[in-house]
Amino acid sequence: MQRELIYVHIAVLLFGLSGLFANWIPLPAPAIVLGRVFFAAFFLYLILLLLKKKILLPSLKGYVPFLLLGAVLAVHWGSFFHAIQLSSVAVGLVTFATFPVFASFLEPIFLKEKFIGKSVVFAAITFTGVLFIVPDFDLTNEYTQGAVWGLVSAVTFAVLSILNRAFVKNHSSLVIGFYQNFFAFFCLVPFLPLLMQQISLYNLSMLLLLGVLFTGIAHVVFIQGLTKLNVRTASIIASLEPVYGIAAASVIFFEVPVLREWIGIFLILSTAMIVSIHKVTSESTE
Repeated sequence: MQRELIYVHIAVLLFGLSGLFANWIPLPAPAIVLGRVFFAAFFLYLILLLLKKKILLPSLKGYVPFLLLGAVLAVHWGSFFHAIQLSSVAVGLVTFATFPVFASFLEPIFLKEKFIGKSVVFAAITFTGVLFIVPDFDLTNEYTQGAVWGLVSAVTFAVLSILNRAFVKNHSSLVIGFYQNFFAFFCLVPFLPLLMQQISLYNLSMLLLLGVLFTGIAHVVFIQGLTKLNVRTASIIASLEPVYGIAAASVIFFEVPVLREWIGIFLILSTAMIVSIHKVTSESTE
């Protein structure tokens, strides 16, 4: 159990640090995501071969949902990196962390689950947290734009999580991860000329690092941690992703949030954690 706990912490740390690559790689967000999903898909493909897992699906119709997942993943990561490039690592990570609140509104629509009235309260608290983070609601302000794109990444990740819940019943997490990245790459192929125009050994090595270590390996390690760890504990640890990222950005980029931003960060992260725990607890009692 202790080993699996460490695995999940390592995976969440890697996921949290992935946002730093938005500043490390001097490329537009779509080009970064294109490189990330290419190397992540290739790595996960090798893992599936190594484990002798079945990769091909029984019918062509089975690939259609994964094409949808890939498209949503491309938009999610694209908006996430763009949010950070416009504002800061903290703004991008914290606004993305609002996804459990969006999920609580979307799940009754997609999965026909009962709507929880507390979701309105959670949404109000989260919105208040966003108000503390952005200096104003002037859309010409890059921090405000960054927060908006961060919320887009949160909504798309909420959709991605809901769709994954439906597909994980019939496919392993590794297979889903592979096809998500595989089809996300094809959705982003139109941005390939943009990537090729600015390709360099440095950019290529950073994309390789991001795709393999901070995406592929992080995905495998997280799944390994879940083998003996309950979902509630994993959800609590996953809430630390923005904390790890903000702490690293403070040290590396000297992006230290001011008091107003810390209040917003606390409101959003605490609400997201409560929603996640409440969701897992309600599912375990059903």
